[in-house]
Amino acid sequence: MGSHRIAAIPGDGIGIEVIAAGLRVLDALAAAEPGLRLQFETLPWGSAHWRATGRLMPEDGVERLRAFDAIFFGAVGDPRIPDHVTLWGLRLAICQGLDQYANVRPARILPGLRSPLAGVGPGDLDWIVVRENSEGEYAGAGGRVHRGLGEEVGLDVSVFTRAGVTRIMRFAFGLARTRPRRLLTLVTKSNAQRHGMVMWDEIFAEVGRDFPDIATDRMLVDAMTVRMVRAPKSLDVIVATNLHADILSDLAAALAGSIGLAASGNIDPERRGPSMFEPVHGSGFDIAGQGIANPLGALWSAVLMLDHLGEGRAARRLMEAIERVTAAGRALPRDLGGTATTDQVADALIAALKGAND
Repeated sequence: MGSHRIAAIPGDGIGIEVIAAGLRVLDALAAAEPGLRLQFETLPWGSAHWRATGRLMPEDGVERLRAFDAIFFGAVGDPRIPDHVTLWGLRLAICQGLDQYANVRPARILPGLRSPLAGVGPGDLDWIVVRENSEGEYAGAGGRVHRGLGEEVGLDVSVFTRAGVTRIMRFAFGLARTRPRRLLTLVTKSNAQRHGMVMWDEIFAEVGRDFPDIATDRMLVDAMTVRMVRAPKSLDVIVATNLHADILSDLAAALAGSIGLAASGNIDPERRGPSMFEPVHGSGFDIAGQGIANPLGALWSAVLMLDHLGEGRAARRLMEAIERVTAAGRALPRDLGGTATTDQVADALIAALKGAND
């Protein structure tokens, strides 16, 4: 147990609501865990900051974040601002600025919840999607010329480097080694994309020779969507490019019950700076301000954050509280078939934490 300084960036839309709920639950957890101190500083960055200053965060925002042990992030996105402005101005600026190159997204069916897949229950779908988080389709390489003219051209160039691909492969193999099944599946589209994706295949095989205890297989991304639906038990850890893993992890969350459950960690495995933990659901402006957003994705992200900070016991306790709430079924949000508000779900989690302490 120790003291950790955490930057809370609620951001936009329902991010503001789920981070507020998350901070309440984390304060209750810290109060119940002897020796655990979580010091939060809320940073009001996001679309409101952009409308006031022309920037999503201060110019020195990334450098300011280096003083923290972790970042607890809500969401970014506002229908009044183009999505590419908000995404690149805040979330991607942090991920790339701090070289958080491993994006980890767990997906499993929690106790008491149902998958839309018939006959699939807890234990049948238990995956971790590892997303390369620094280059590929999100590298930002490209441009537009002859704007507005008939011959206008727009280019987005996928950038893959041997160093970038190798390090995410080594991370994914190492993560697979911590899992009981020790199975790692590579997803590419190397039949059509015959340069960068073939390099992914080759480096996967090269790195795999250093991990002879890990079983491996490979899938094309289109076939992978079918396998996720038809044979969920056949998968464990999945590694893919920035774009492919982004899409597949949303499908994984939906198959596990709801995108509102989707948690993630943007990790710097070398710990040169803070890592960032966020729910995947986005800013959800269609329900923002109604107090009905599901905070479980944010709290599951907090579990990942605690574990990354070395607080394994607190992480397990929080995850057990989440599972007790879903198993009981009395305080489920609307996306999980219940009627509980964001605050009511948080209250149930706090009660579960206290109950574990009785």
